[in-house]
Amino acid sequence: MKRAALLAAAAATYAAAAWMVAPGFYDGFGPPQAYNWTCPPPQAGANTKPLSGHQQVKVLGGVSDANSAFSEDGQVVIGFLPGAFDATGKTVISVDITPLATCPQPPGVRFVTNVYNITADAPLVKPANLVLRYSNLLPDPSDVYFATDPAGPWKSIGAAQTAQPFTIDTSTRAFGYFAAGYPSASPPPGVVQIGGGQTLPIVAAVLIALVVVAGVPLAVRRRRGVRTENEDQPETET
Repeated sequence: MKRAALLAAAAATYAAAAWMVAPGFYDGFGPPQAYNWTCPPPQAGANTKPLSGHQQVKVLGGVSDANSAFSEDGQVVIGFLPGAFDATGKTVISVDITPLATCPQPPGVRFVTNVYNITADAPLVKPANLVLRYSNLLPDPSDVYFATDPAGPWKSIGAAQTAQPFTIDTSTRAFGYFAAGYPSASPPPGVVQIGGGQTLPIVAAVLIALVVVAGVPLAVRRRRGVRTENEDQPETET
């Protein structure tokens, strides 16, 4: 009976956690949902502005509840363990996610997501899990970057090794400004960007083109040789 109760509690906890995640955030391996850009790239076409998010985290017995906050379009999710906040004197903690209205590009970094300001009216005492969704129209990000001011300085807070497609995960011990990107020295110069961040060196593309072009005269000569050979053969009498 004790083991069954523990299994039931675990299942209920899992269901509650899944319910708190923004709908559509983990849609599997299909085409990604269109990204809502603050500053859309030229290839984005029609664009919808990104949405903000708000969550009230309950405090029970002086301990903040397990919960998550997410933007209404599901592009940002931040999750909190029980007791993640310093909840002194609180009965509820407000968390807000706001997309920045501008698109800073600090030196040495190339952002491929919007910049989001995440705030709360209580500080963290445990790390919070942060998930950012990104588009397949730009190269994949390698890191999540953090700053206390949009003007910087920005620093990498890393990324988890595994994540759902078109998402990047990390953890944070502070609130502030967040964006996903990569050091501007990479991807290396001289590459053609394909889809969601895959790269094809221009040199390889040129070599492939040269091989194809070089094969055309050979194919023409062979075809002419076959045609001449057929013309030179005497016709058989019927």
